[in-house]
Amino acid sequence: MSSTYKGFRFPREIIAHCVWLYHRFTLSFRDIELLMAERGVEVTYETIRTWCARFGPEYARRLRRKVPRPGDKWHLDEVFIKIGGMQKYLWRAVDQHGNVLDILIQGKRDGKAATRFFKKLLKRHARPPRVLITDKLASYRVAHRTMMSTTEHRQNKYLNNRCENSHQPTRQRERAMKGFRTVSSAQRFLAVFSRISPHFRPPRHRMAATDHRTELAIRFQVWDQVTEQTVAP
Repeated sequence: MSSTYKGFRFPREIIAHCVWLYHRFTLSFRDIELLMAERGVEVTYETIRTWCARFGPEYARRLRRKVPRPGDKWHLDEVFIKIGGMQKYLWRAVDQHGNVLDILIQGKRDGKAATRFFKKLLKRHARPPRVLITDKLASYRVAHRTMMSTTEHRQNKYLNNRCENSHQPTRQRERAMKGFRTVSSAQRFLAVFSRISPHFRPPRHRMAATDHRTELAIRFQVWDQVTEQTVAP
């Protein structure tokens, strides 16, 4: 057995399946416990919670390695979320293909917060995009001048549907979880969720049914490699 799963009693197929269920669907740990019981697998919800905390970040990291170089057009947007009864802001960046580049939870959405998010993006992706698309929030202009002054900046709320649509699965998950308790736990969960969930959400509206099935099969093959259920070619 790979060292990744060393010391765990259950086989990797069950562990990976539970992590997949939790990050792809709006299921609680108890829901997954019930689903696994129906299949004859006796595992507690606390064990499933441990698997998601232990293996989720590792799976997300491996998936990130397999994502091609991001496109040259980045869409940025921010939405408010409730954490422990307090209003925070979730910043998100995606490329023109809908791939999530990064997320960051912050308490404000001023110029300093926007600049901090830009720094995080550039640290991860090394080079700025050709085009940056945001809404008309003035904070983006401040961060653009400071961090990406050579990048073309388009501010138009009608051009930013790509990033706004990327928020929807997070909203669904937030409602299912009845909000988040702390900023750190929300950041950890959403960093993993924003990598695993989109992997299984190809843009179906832009492809034929046969192409969609083929794309899903390819993505499941990648998942099997990431979770070490098959060996990468």
